[in-house]
Amino acid sequence: MDAKIFVQILEIAFNKKVSDVHFETENPPFFRGKGQIIRSKLPNLTSEDTEFIANQILSHHNRRWEADQKEFDTSFSLPSGARFRVSIFRQRGSFGIIMRVIPAYIGTFEDLRLPPVLGEIVTAPNGLVLVTGPTGNGKSTTLASMLRHINENFSYNCITIEDPIEFLFSSDKSCIIQREVGIDTDSFSSALKAALRMDPDLIMVGEMRDKETIEASLMAAETGHLVLSTLHTQGAVSTINRLIGHFPPDAQEIVRHRLADILVATISIRLIMNKTGEFILPVLEIMRGTTTIQSCIREGRLDEIEGHMENSRSQYHMQTLDQHLIQLHEQDLITIEEAKRLSHSMDLERKLMFTN
Repeated sequence: MDAKIFVQILEIAFNKKVSDVHFETENPPFFRGKGQIIRSKLPNLTSEDTEFIANQILSHHNRRWEADQKEFDTSFSLPSGARFRVSIFRQRGSFGIIMRVIPAYIGTFEDLRLPPVLGEIVTAPNGLVLVTGPTGNGKSTTLASMLRHINENFSYNCITIEDPIEFLFSSDKSCIIQREVGIDTDSFSSALKAALRMDPDLIMVGEMRDKETIEASLMAAETGHLVLSTLHTQGAVSTINRLIGHFPPDAQEIVRHRLADILVATISIRLIMNKTGEFILPVLEIMRGTTTIQSCIREGRLDEIEGHMENSRSQYHMQTLDQHLIQLHEQDLITIEEAKRLSHSMDLERKLMFTN
């Protein structure tokens, strides 16, 4: 492996619009395309090859691998403008590298097949908006699309705190400041505290990883700012439980009340293959902080939330995951097998029969 071959592999990945590139010892480079892992026909990588790749990425940031270090997240860019989010890790004594392709173009809601209600949600004057879902299901892309909508339509001062910075923004109607953890700031929580002194209208936090970041995000939302962030949860109820669970038992009731007051919406996203296998579609659960939802959160009646979401589709544009799966199936976009695979419900098939 040399620098020229490494760059060629990344250029191919970027131009072919794959989502990820994997470099691991004793295997050729792997690509992920249309949700599937694709084994390349290149030679197997040695431990020297993966160490070379890791050092190429680290030197890009004037960093070195510390002796006691086990993993490192960063970004990487090519002279052509292609950009990647990178995870470097140790496995069986060697380096492994997974590089997520960051699209050069930030899609609109229409481009990404996201519902227009996201534009309404993201223009709330203050509060907390959470985009949730498993890794690799489009949380960052959805957040970027929401920020694009703000940038094109409103005069806001927007501050992003990311680890690493993914999509690069140019200020349009809004002013956008992007800070990277480890380079521009020490941590999410310290950057959040600093952001409050930077005249923000909107603060985007790449990920709520710990209690300190959650507490700082709640405080920013409570003091009149709009805060956008992500969590690795699969739905509204699990998101609320995860947030509250970061706090000690004697503080959880207070946190629940605080959350009820500021939660604008949770948007839980999963990706599903379309019927022809040619492209991937987003499936969204959307919960909005209506008076009824606020009461459920405040009083701990979380088991009632899904029912309220189902009944508020026409009025508030809320929807459950199953409702969106049923809609996509009725539009003949996905198979019933794919719908059942993604659903959390044991009776999705019965719901499909009922709607037909």
